[in-house]
Amino acid sequence: MTADAAGAPGAIGTAASDRGAERAAASDRGAERAAASDGRLARFDRVERAVHWVNAVLILVLVFTGAALYLEPLGQAVGRRALVQDVHVYCGLALPLPLVLALAGPWGRALRADLRRFNRWSRSDRLWLRAVFSQRGQRRALRGQLATGKFNAGQKLNAAWTAGVALVLLATGIVMRWYHPWPLSWRTGATFVHDWSALAVGVVVVGHVFMALADRDALASMFTGRISREWAARHARAWLDERD
Repeated sequence: MTADAAGAPGAIGTAASDRGAERAAASDRGAERAAASDGRLARFDRVERAVHWVNAVLILVLVFTGAALYLEPLGQAVGRRALVQDVHVYCGLALPLPLVLALAGPWGRALRADLRRFNRWSRSDRLWLRAVFSQRGQRRALRGQLATGKFNAGQKLNAAWTAGVALVLLATGIVMRWYHPWPLSWRTGATFVHDWSALAVGVVVVGHVFMALADRDALASMFTGRISREWAARHARAWLDERD
């Protein structure tokens, strides 16, 4: 085999990757132009929105099926416990897949950039957290003075907590479902941790829904991908300055 022939597969793969990156960049530019045409900012691209809503559906299914398995009256009303258990297990195993697939290729460029934002903490983020202990009116005034980035400190904490608790639930769920290799103490501990972690997730999900409904502009951006400049000036001034 000649050197040219040996290098051909790699060249083809590189070219395909470049074309994928170009398509992703073109899609982003199209979103930017569409947003600019009505004075709104592109906040989330299609990949980010798809990951959010697929994971939202999976989490809601997990919360409902977990409640049906744990609460006897609900379980009796739903019936078919074995099927409910299988749905719960396989939705749990599928939960990391949308994020992994979204990050795997050039189409995940915006998502990777936002994950880097989640991992960066600024002085404004620390002041944002301190304001939690202030009175409501004072808290709003303090936060209104901060140059917050695309995500505030609460959203960053929520993302970190969600990632951590998802790994805990996955690990303990595996021990509970495929329990034969594990000692009894591990199975008992896994059940305890899984149940209380799931309860915490349910509380956080309810809080997340209420907060989303309270900020209709932010909620709409999870459908359209766009947000008004006025919203950005109030809630994400540093991100707005970064874009300008």
